[in-house]
Amino acid sequence: MKHSIKKIFKNLSLFLISATVFAAFGVLAAVDHTSSYTKFDNLSNQKEIISAIANLPKESLELSLIQLNGKTTQLVYEIEKLRSLYEYSFTEKFILLNSKEYLSDLDKLNSLTKTFNNKAIDYYNNKYGDIGLKESELKQSIDSLNAQINSIIFKAIKYDQAKFNLHKKVTYFAFIIILLASIWYRKRLNAIYKDLEFLNNANLKQYNIFSEEADAVSLRIKRKPVVSENPAMLDAVTGINNLKGMMNSYAEKKGMKESNFTAVTVFEVDNFSKTNKVYSLELTQTILKKIAFSISLHQQVTDVIARTEYNQFTIIFSRSNKEQLFKEIDVIRQSISELKLSSPELGEITITLSGGFVIKPNNVSVEESIRQAKKVLIHAQKNGENNIAQIKDLAHSEL
Repeated sequence: MKHSIKKIFKNLSLFLISATVFAAFGVLAAVDHTSSYTKFDNLSNQKEIISAIANLPKESLELSLIQLNGKTTQLVYEIEKLRSLYEYSFTEKFILLNSKEYLSDLDKLNSLTKTFNNKAIDYYNNKYGDIGLKESELKQSIDSLNAQINSIIFKAIKYDQAKFNLHKKVTYFAFIIILLASIWYRKRLNAIYKDLEFLNNANLKQYNIFSEEADAVSLRIKRKPVVSENPAMLDAVTGINNLKGMMNSYAEKKGMKESNFTAVTVFEVDNFSKTNKVYSLELTQTILKKIAFSISLHQQVTDVIARTEYNQFTIIFSRSNKEQLFKEIDVIRQSISELKLSSPELGEITITLSGGFVIKPNNVSVEESIRQAKKVLIHAQKNGENNIAQIKDLAHSEL
């Protein structure tokens, strides 16, 4: 069974996209880890600020109050940083779904911080009240605030453990998938490369082609079935196939046409027949050679061209669509009409062709298609010189 290169590369493209998605997940994991480290630094910094506030010197009250104002403001700012930081905690927000719990903890932390700030201000501003009571309330507030920070830290550790387990599983899975896919595609790409080497090296005889496309190309680049070694298959004047050679070439090439459309066209040189020999033998042969050469310029590997009668040429072309077939046949007609030949007796000579064009169905023999093309040719000639008729034109005329 041959493998399709198109399908392999399509799947490879999908695999690369999947690998990119896994890589993107790795980037998100890195962002998550960075966010976690920043969160711990933030909470640790809050504890240091709380400790610094609790140990402000009371000897220089004015200076202490200035420092207190700055540090309490910083505490509130650090909590807001935690809220902003959570926007980048993708795993926690969208997989662990801890938004409600985490934001509730921050709200509680914010409330305790405000209480602590008020107690600290009250304590350092106290000049005449019960200093012992104020100090006790401040310590109680510090303990509550530290307890809340510790609670957030412990929960963050739990979240990080869950994220780590998730990242570990995804990383292991991604590694296994990428490793197996890499081995798989490496084997296939090596096989495709060997196909290319085979196509490039005509000396290789025994080789099992891996891909459908290489198999098709191999058929196309094979040396054209050569009938020129047998003079009985060739037209003596033009050097292209005669009727027998055409049938032999068609039989050899029809397996190479794949799913393309095949058209049969019969061209006849206008005002040029055995009974109407207006040109010398030498000029006649020159004209026939020019026509054959012009037609051969359009020939591809799967095509067959032949001079099948004195003034008729039969063309069997295979192309990907019907419109392209007719367009190319018409280009041949136009190019021949633009040929300029001259003779001392007749001066400048213009050669034109009339043609009958039919699309050959798969269930119709080439002989039958040629007969149909000749009927269409007769219809074309009734409408004047230098034109091509199709089978639909004949059908319309018979209505």
